[in-house]
Amino acid sequence: MIDAERELRLRTLADRVVEPVRRYLARRCDAATADEVLGDVLVVCWRRLDEVPSEPAESIPWAIGVARNLLANAERAQRRRDRLTAKVIALDPPPLAVLDAGDGEPTDDAIAVRDALTRLRRDDAELLRLWAWDELESPQLATVLGISANAAAIRLHRAKKRLADELRKSAGPAGHVCSEEGSTDARR
Repeated sequence: MIDAERELRLRTLADRVVEPVRRYLARRCDAATADEVLGDVLVVCWRRLDEVPSEPAESIPWAIGVARNLLANAERAQRRRDRLTAKVIALDPPPLAVLDAGDGEPTDDAIAVRDALTRLRRDDAELLRLWAWDELESPQLATVLGISANAAAIRLHRAKKRLADELRKSAGPAGHVCSEEGSTDARR
């Protein structure tokens, strides 16, 4: 089939199936999802044009069947995104929520720890949050992370050391006192 014939056939098919598919989707999902799925249906129609029944009585149910499958895929994808979002929020709450979780203003130590956590590798920060905020011990961390309890204990130990190193770096050199006075340039 040459491109012009193929395009004409798709246009004819689209004229026939768009409204029935749109009505089908409008009864089952929100407008944005319906538009997205309808676009995907047309892409499938284009890709599988040779498989689409040529009779209108058969092509509309075929297109609705495609829409049904694509809508199921979209709903599964949304559920996965929702679960992932919930998991991320549980494991790594937004910094402002964490600082506001206590009583009153965050302390300098809390801010220093938060800042140090942001400089750590994401895996280390997550492990420390699970340990400190969720009060999980190595066997429980192992379950959450899908690793052995021994590996969780070792990773936790190393993450604590890296956090301590980051906190030491941010505290500045020991014995150093910052001067807030003006320049003491000796060349003058």
